[in-house]
Amino acid sequence: MIGIPFPPGADEDTPVFVISVAAELSGLHAQTLRGYDRMGLVSPGRTSGGGRRYSMRDIALLREVQRLSQEQGVNLAGIKRIIELEHEVDALRDRVAELVQELAAVHAAAEQAAAAIHRSYRNELVPVRQQTALVVWKPAPRNR
Repeated sequence: MIGIPFPPGADEDTPVFVISVAAELSGLHAQTLRGYDRMGLVSPGRTSGGGRRYSMRDIALLREVQRLSQEQGVNLAGIKRIIELEHEVDALRDRVAELVQELAAVHAAAEQAAAAIHRSYRNELVPVRQQTALVVWKPAPRNR
């Protein structure tokens, strides 16, 4: 991100920059930011009066839109799809992390339950000698 300190209680998602500052920080024209907002590429926060307020994450996204467009030659529809897919991947990663945590908790609970069962049988177990025996069976002759 950009090396600008956040106001107290703010983070990279806090909408703090008016459109003129966001335009300057992103290297884009304010009218371009308005267009990107209309297209849904970037969705800044809004004041009670309807004014746009951009966060540091919005500024980074604006820079990425510009990079994809100018350096990679991706059109705006393609950029919008890339952004949507990145959001989807982020959501899926979050879900996988949740599932991994749930699985670890279930695994730990199963291990604890198995250990408790094993502890409950320890006093009842009797050691048994392992032996191998060979028995030869010969059927008795049949009398007719």
